[in-house]
Amino acid sequence: MDWQEISGSWVLIPPRPIGIVHFLGGAFIAAAPQVTYRSLLEQLGSQGYGVIATPFLNTLDHTAIARDVLNSFETTLYRLQASNLLPQQYLPIYGVGHSMGCKLHLLIGSLFSVERAGNILMSFNNYPAKRAIPLLEQLNLNSAKRAIPLLEQLNINPVFDFDVEFIPSPQQTNQLITDNYQVRRNLLIKFTNDEIDQTLSLNPILQQRFPNMVALQKLPGNHLTPLGQDISWQTGEIFTPLDAVGQWIKQGLSKDLNQLKREISRWLNPVGGR
Repeated sequence: MDWQEISGSWVLIPPRPIGIVHFLGGAFIAAAPQVTYRSLLEQLGSQGYGVIATPFLNTLDHTAIARDVLNSFETTLYRLQASNLLPQQYLPIYGVGHSMGCKLHLLIGSLFSVERAGNILMSFNNYPAKRAIPLLEQLNLNSAKRAIPLLEQLNINPVFDFDVEFIPSPQQTNQLITDNYQVRRNLLIKFTNDEIDQTLSLNPILQQRFPNMVALQKLPGNHLTPLGQDISWQTGEIFTPLDAVGQWIKQGLSKDLNQLKREISRWLNPVGGR
């Protein structure tokens, strides 16, 4: 299997796919998901899932991003089916998101009519803009300072308001999920050393909407665990102390990622499958 770009998404299609994963990554690292999340996504591909990973650029309008990534996904899906890279018959579609990608999947499931067999949401966070983008206010201030001379020439007294926020805001997002979220089966993953995770605040919202259909898993790792990559360490003909150190580092870095892969695989296919 090789990655290929189709209609703005990166796709990885096994010979006989048993399902489709629509993957959305975190803010600022989602521009090349086939690279930043390669190990996790290729594991899904090796287990028989067709992967469609949609890049996006972060803006304040998360509703527009959600609409754009959904349009890109559906266009890519249509082209894959039209070219016989995916079968025409029904395959279950799962949304998989990390960090901001979780919010986008939640918005897609709340604002648009989509058919999903389930969503996997890793390291969800829903912070206001000023916390999510610490330099936002300073960037706005610098832009305002550059505009002052022109405004003064036009005899306009500049009054600047830096109270910017994402669309929808964190409160609006929670309300949309509470009222409209349609994806019944969900796996929420919280990593034990993730200080910016807000999964525990999302869990009761989804539990109230779909009792007994939402699973919460607490796994070892941190906010960057889904981005982990398998490290290849080739030993020489003679096993040396350096080889021992290399193997130890590989095992330590891979352990959390491998456990994440196992939990995702178990949830996607509880009966074992292939």
